[in-house]
This record gives sequence, structure tokens and C-alpha cells, in this order.
Amino acid sequence: MKITLKISKNMKTAVYNLLGKETGSAELNDAIFGVTIKPEVVHQVFVAQSSNIRESIAHTKSKGDVSGGGKKPWKQKGTGRARHGSIRSPLWRGGGVTFGPTSERNWKMKINKNTKRLAIKMCLTDKVQSNVFYVVEDFGFDKAKTKAVAEFLKNLPNQNKSYLILNDESNKDLLKMSRNLKKVNTIRAKDTNVLDLLSSEAVIVSKLGLQQLEANLVK
Repeated sequence: MKITLKISKNMKTAVYNLLGKETGSAELNDAIFGVTIKPEVVHQVFVAQSSNIRESIAHTKSKGDVSGGGKKPWKQKGTGRARHGSIRSPLWRGGGVTFGPTSERNWKMKINKNTKRLAIKMCLTDKVQSNVFYVVEDFGFDKAKTKAVAEFLKNLPNQNKSYLILNDESNKDLLKMSRNLKKVNTIRAKDTNVLDLLSSEAVIVSKLGLQQLEANLVK
């Protein structure tokens, strides 16, 4: 009788402490960190997310918004000049603008939830394949100081240009501790999104945050 052993495809990654020393390993769910990367899917979600946070600031007045022009500038015929009905016409200086930008423009784009989750998985897979995905034991710093986070980043194996820290919320002060550091963005692990992942070179998450990622993305 031939016995077939079922081997898990889940990959493993090193786990570090706050001193940058390797203390063990953690399993990475293949359903999140081992998906096929399709740039067109990531681009679609990136464009949608960028559009949804865009605000319409520029605003111009049309012919119906500018003041004045209640009276015809001159009579229709007999003056030798071109006929005009109102000084609010776009042809006049101080008149309305034709097809100008308005603050009423809506940039919102809808994106499928499954597509959004898939794009996040692709970005996380890319971080793992590029060796810029770090798992730490926890964010239990001794002191709630910005200097502590800065020293921790220096202790990591590779020095990256920018970091995205996924907070598991066990340390309520982590956001305050890291917000003054240049090119360091801290968000909740459950709020992980494509825009922040693409804007940062490396990702840092704790063991607990890794569990929260899995619970949020594997549905």
C-alpha cells in the first residue's frame, strides 16, 4: 500500500526581534503570499483608489455664474459692430468660462471587493519575493520614543528607503512614535491597501498583524 504524504505549500520567513536578530520563523499563507502577480489588476485597483481620494478643487464660473449682463450691450443692428447678447459671454473679458473645471466633478470609481483583495495579495507576494517583507515578534518597545523605532529600523537586515509598518494595535503608541520619521508610514494591519503598499519599499508586520492580515484577506 502506497502512502502519500500531504505537504503544505506554505512558505516560511524569518522572524526578528526589535534588536534585528533572527529568533525563529513564521509560515506565510500561500493563498496570500504565493499568488500569481498580474500588473493590470494591481494597476486597476491603484487607479481606482487614487481617484477615490481625489478632491475637485479647481472651479471656474460658467456664463450663468458670473455677474452682470442683464442688458444687451448694444442694439442688434446699425452699429457696425458684431452682435452680442450679454457681457457674460465667454467671448468677453470677465465673462464665463467654456467647459472649465468645476468642483462638482465626481472622480469616484467602483472596484470589486474580491479584485481589491486580490491586488493586495499580489503586492504582498511581490514584497516577499523581493525580500523586503519583515516579520517581527511584536512592537513591544520599552519606551514610547521615536528614537526607539528609528534604532529598530537600523537593526533590520537590509536598509530600505521607505517602510510601511502594519500595526496590530497591541501598541497604541506606535503611530505617534513613528509619525515624525521620514518615509515611514504606519497603518493598521487590517487597513492594508494597494496604494500604501506600492508607496513603500519594505513592509514590517508583527506575528499578530500577520494573523490579522490572513483573517482579512482569506475569505
